[in-house]
Amino acid sequence: MKKAILNILAALLVTMNLAFADGDKEIKIKTSAICEMCKARLERNLGLSKGVKEANLNLTDKVITVKYNPDKTTPEAIKATINNTGYDADLQPANQKAHDKLPSCCRKTAAPH
Repeated sequence: MKKAILNILAALLVTMNLAFADGDKEIKIKTSAICEMCKARLERNLGLSKGVKEANLNLTDKVITVKYNPDKTTPEAIKATINNTGYDADLQPANQKAHDKLPSCCRKTAAPH
């Protein structure tokens, strides 16, 4: 029984290592996103960015987790995409013109909904 459990754990570790074996990295960025529309907009725009493999925004803590290929993009470029979509990225404020184009419910001054 112990041997079977150890084999399963070993297989899981190997699988987890293979997922990042190709050199992918992960970054977590605090955003000013508010709602599901914000989430969809950010995840879509990041998903269309070169080198981004996956983006997932947690609306509870407003942190977006991005998996990316460091040979094709950088954390700075990822943050710039977030800013140019109209949202803050960590301490970098949103591009004002992009922010002003967001629906009123998605702007920083809107109440959470």
